[in-house]
This record gives sequence, structure tokens and C-alpha cells, in this order.
Amino acid sequence: MSIEELIHGCKKKDIKAQEQLYRQYAPKLFSVCLKYSRNYSEAQDNLQDGFLLIFEKINQFAFKGAFEGWIKRVMINFILQQYRKETFLNLVHENFPKEIEIEIENESEIPIEFLMKIIQELPDRYRLVFNLYVIDGYSHQEIADMLSINIGTSKSNLSRAKVILKEKIETITGSKNIPSIK
Repeated sequence: MSIEELIHGCKKKDIKAQEQLYRQYAPKLFSVCLKYSRNYSEAQDNLQDGFLLIFEKINQFAFKGAFEGWIKRVMINFILQQYRKETFLNLVHENFPKEIEIEIENESEIPIEFLMKIIQELPDRYRLVFNLYVIDGYSHQEIADMLSINIGTSKSNLSRAKVILKEKIETITGSKNIPSIK
């Protein structure tokens, strides 16, 4: 079945089309869920609940733009909505340098599993802003709008996330001379 046929089938609430769409996109969306969730178990829950929302909102997809981009955005917004219900996002009022850059001279020394682990260990407010800004390329204005925070809080949270990640990377590499996470 083509993606268009799958989407039309899902719009008609065809269980087989929904199952096939899930099987096709679940691995990609699970990686999105892992980035924005506190742990593996929460990512699994977010994937399941996010797909229910995708199936509920699929009638809104008008075949303008890429379907994969649309479902990714629905999933990210769903996960962020879970966090908006909490009040932790506005807790940071620290002042940090405007931009902290971490360049790793020999990136092969640091396993990707370690990098994913330390990003996932960041406090929620830092992890969300870091992933939205650094990994997914959203602007601070977009992040502020998505998380209902101000731009300064977004910038501060990003700076603090970079400081924490830099310290953890320095710990594993044993080096204090890591000049600059882009």
C-alpha cells in the first residue's frame, strides 16, 4: 500500500491501514520520543499515546508537505503538551554566558550511547530546550511559544544544558580542555 492509500485508510479508521502505518513509522517516532522523554518506559508510553492522537488528527493532514514531518510534529507537540501540564519549565532564572560551544577534538572517543544517555539525564526543562534547539533546529522564539516560556528562559535553559553536558563529557574524557556542543 502506498503512503497515500495508508493515510486514506486511516482516515476511514481502517484497522489494517492503521497497523501498517504504525509499523512503518513507529521506529522513527520512537527515536523522537526517546529524545523528549525522561526514560525508555515513558518514551514507549508517549509513542503509544502519540499514535492514538495521530490517528485521531489524521483528517487534518491535507497532503500539503511531507507526511513524516507532519506526524513528527504531532508527536513532539503531544509530548510537550504532557510537560506543559507541569510547572517546572519556568523555574530557571540563572544567568549564564550567552553561548557555550563544545567542540570535541576526537569524537570517536565518546560513544554515541553515552551522549544519548547524558542528554536524556538532563533535567526536563534543559533536555527539552536542548533537543528542540540543537537537534531539531527550532528557534528560541519557536521554543518559547511551544513551551509557553519566554525567550530568555529558553536561552538560559540551553546554556545550562550545555554546561551540564560539557561537565559530563569532561568527566568521561578526563580533560578540562574541551574548548567548545554545537
